[in-house]
Amino acid sequence: MNIKTRASETRNGLQQGIYFVINPFVRFLIAIGVTPNVVTTIGLLGNIAAAVVFVLAAVKAAAGTVDYSLVVWAGGLIIGFSLFDMLDGQVARLGNMTTRFGAMYDSVLDRYCEIFTLGGIAYYLAGCGDLTGSILTFLALTGSVMVSYVRARAEGLGLECKIGFMQRPERVVVTSLAALATGITGLSIAQDSTFDPNVILDVAMGIIALFGNMTAFARINYCRRQLQAKK
Repeated sequence: MNIKTRASETRNGLQQGIYFVINPFVRFLIAIGVTPNVVTTIGLLGNIAAAVVFVLAAVKAAAGTVDYSLVVWAGGLIIGFSLFDMLDGQVARLGNMTTRFGAMYDSVLDRYCEIFTLGGIAYYLAGCGDLTGSILTFLALTGSVMVSYVRARAEGLGLECKIGFMQRPERVVVTSLAALATGITGLSIAQDSTFDPNVILDVAMGIIALFGNMTAFARINYCRRQLQAKK
């Protein structure tokens, strides 16, 4: 068994475990008439709220006070409302409400979620005077969007392209945990400490920027080989 197969099986196992936990809540949503598109929209609103919290933290930082409790709240909102990305799919499947428009709507709003959250982080880091972190976040956003775009373009050509390490679930986990770690560290260390907690966010954004763009280019190469094989 190669590394890619083992990683895929591990990822699927974790996904099935999460489904086992959330399925009772999914059935409750179906019972009260909640549709998959409503769940998707709620997820977007929650991620917009996270971006707003980052902006508020940036405003305070620009005024001279970094409120790390806001960063903790933003990280919590991201990880909490990103779970709706799994809920909407399960509501659609278990409730027999799967539609082609729903799939498109979910995909489009996922991109909006990442644009808002990573945009909020870039603004926050800029407000803290962290230009490097802002640039890394911009590159992370670029990679995140391109990973999804390459897959969508490939599917338009009749190809299935789901390869790569830094897909949306991984990006959400890295982003939310980094925000939580940054905020908790900022609240825990002494005010006169020389360590800047935002370095945690910088590293996380660097990881997403590197592996996200690598995933996008790996998908481009994968599609190139698939199309050449069809000639």
